[in-house]
Amino acid sequence: MPIYEDPNSRRAHARLIRKSMAAPLLTREEEFALARAWRDHKDEAALHRLIESYTRLTVSVAGRFRNYGLPMSDLVQEGVIGLLQAAERFDPDRDVRFSTYATWWIRSAIQDFILRNWSIVRTGTTAAQKSLFFNLRRLRARIVDANPGELGHSGRVSIAEQLSVNLSDVEAMEARLSFGDQSLNVPVGEEGGEDWLGFLVDERAGPEEVVRGRHDSGVRSRSLRQALETLDRRERKIIESRRLSEEGATLESLGEELGVSKERVRQLEHRALGKLRDSLKQHGGAPTDLLVEA
Repeated sequence: MPIYEDPNSRRAHARLIRKSMAAPLLTREEEFALARAWRDHKDEAALHRLIESYTRLTVSVAGRFRNYGLPMSDLVQEGVIGLLQAAERFDPDRDVRFSTYATWWIRSAIQDFILRNWSIVRTGTTAAQKSLFFNLRRLRARIVDANPGELGHSGRVSIAEQLSVNLSDVEAMEARLSFGDQSLNVPVGEEGGEDWLGFLVDERAGPEEVVRGRHDSGVRSRSLRQALETLDRRERKIIESRRLSEEGATLESLGEELGVSKERVRQLEHRALGKLRDSLKQHGGAPTDLLVEA
C-alpha cells in the first residue's frame, strides 16, 4: 500500500542522510563522556552531538522497514524519536556501547509507527501479534522458497510454532497482509454506477418503525397506569417495589415494611398481578413482562 511522499520531505530526508553520514564516528570514551554530560548535567550540546553521530544508525535501521509502504522520511523521523528515548535512558556506567542500546529503541519506535499507520484497522495489539506482523513475510518466504508453491497448512503450523502463536492468528494476519485497506467509495461493477457503501445494510429502525414503537410504548404506559389504579394501597406498593423499580425489593423486606409475613406478600402480589392482567385485557392493552409470575 504505497503512500504519497511529498517531494520537499524527500529532499529534507536526503539532506539528513548526507549530514548524518558526514558526522564523525565516536569512540567508546567519547560517547560515554557525552552520555554522562547529558545524564549528570543535562548538557544539550553533548546530547546534540550524541544524536547527530548516531543518526546514521537510525537511517540504517529505518531502511530495513522500507517495504511496508510508508515514507522513508517518516520512518527516520520516528527512529530519531527512539534514538532520543535511548539517550534519555542510557546508563554509561554499564559499559555497553550506545549503538547497541539505541538500536532496540530505534527499531521499537519505527515498528510502533508502522503498526499505527500501516492500516486504518489496528494491527498487532499484543507482543505476540507484533512479532507475527514483522516476521510472517520473512518466514513465509523462507518456507515457500524451500517448497515452491503457496503457503499450505503445514507451513502455517510451522510459523505458528516458531513464533509461539495460535494457528488462527497466523491465518488472520496472513489475510490482513494479503489485502490492504479499500475505500467504501470504490466503484463496483464495470459501469461503476454503484459503490461498496451502497451495499451496506443499515440495521437501525426506519422512521415508520420508530413512530410505531413510540406509539405502542405510549399506549402500554397509559394502559398500565390505568390498571394500577385498580389496586389497593398495599397491592400497589408491592407491585411498584417488586416490578417497577430497578433493584426490586425482596418478599422479606416488604413483609417487614408492611407488617405481614413473606407468604402474605406473595399472595398479595399474585392477586395484584391478576387484577392488572384483567384490567389490561378489559381496556385492550397487551400484558407486559412485568406481569409474569416470578
